[in-house]
Amino acid sequence: MSETKAASRDTGTADLLATLQDGILTLTLNRPQARNAMSRAMNESLAQQLAQAELDPEVRCIVLTGAGNAFCAGGDVKGMAAAGDGTVGAMTIDQAIHRQRLNQRGTAGRLFKMPKPTIAALPGPAAGAGLSLALACDLRLMAGTAFLTTAFARVGFSGDYGGTYFLTQLVGSAKARELYFLSGRIAADEALRLGLVNWVCPAEELAARTREIALRLATGPTVAYRYMKENLNRALAGDVDDCLDLEATHHIHCGQTEDHREAARAFVEKREPVFKGR
Repeated sequence: MSETKAASRDTGTADLLATLQDGILTLTLNRPQARNAMSRAMNESLAQQLAQAELDPEVRCIVLTGAGNAFCAGGDVKGMAAAGDGTVGAMTIDQAIHRQRLNQRGTAGRLFKMPKPTIAALPGPAAGAGLSLALACDLRLMAGTAFLTTAFARVGFSGDYGGTYFLTQLVGSAKARELYFLSGRIAADEALRLGLVNWVCPAEELAARTREIALRLATGPTVAYRYMKENLNRALAGDVDDCLDLEATHHIHCGQTEDHREAARAFVEKREPVFKGR
């Protein structure tokens, strides 16, 4: 695929940047002065961008990253302290819970369930809800200088944005409890050993390495990726027979796609296939 010029997308806020290039939608959390801590504008815009991307045929892969030297510090604890209440404000507790549920499903939930590959590129620390967002993605790349931490215990929170689910699935219940209760820092080499990230690279190589992997996914068999992701997600908690049945259905569907026929021809002709996402 020849490289095209990146096109910016209007997110409605400076707290989130969006560009589309070669089928890759890059969403950049953009509050570097606060280590990209979440703002309401950022969260609402992220949910909107992900909802649009899910249905946009031009978007074939999504990269979530952070501006500057951080991925995301999670919730804006300084803002919470200034307001005197980090969760409710002028709302009732039920209203606050409902808003939180909607935003979590629209961001971390959508990254996890979206029928397109999602990648988190971590140039620096991912903490609290920021770590949860990274864990919600399918794949993670991490700069060697970055670190991960649940951080919630340090600010008296139990955790949000699905981190308890994603972390338990990745490292098991006992290790997840340790990481939540003690809130230690996880260096890049330890994160790789634990399986929390897929790759670690020098900070200066992160952008290029991320693009290399994202471009491979964006030019891959998108119908097959959709079904693969659903199979893998269902396998996390599903019955083995349900998983087998779903795999059978999806496998047969994939056999009817143009991408499969093209890949079969390419195999016989000893060349790389050109996938069209159909």
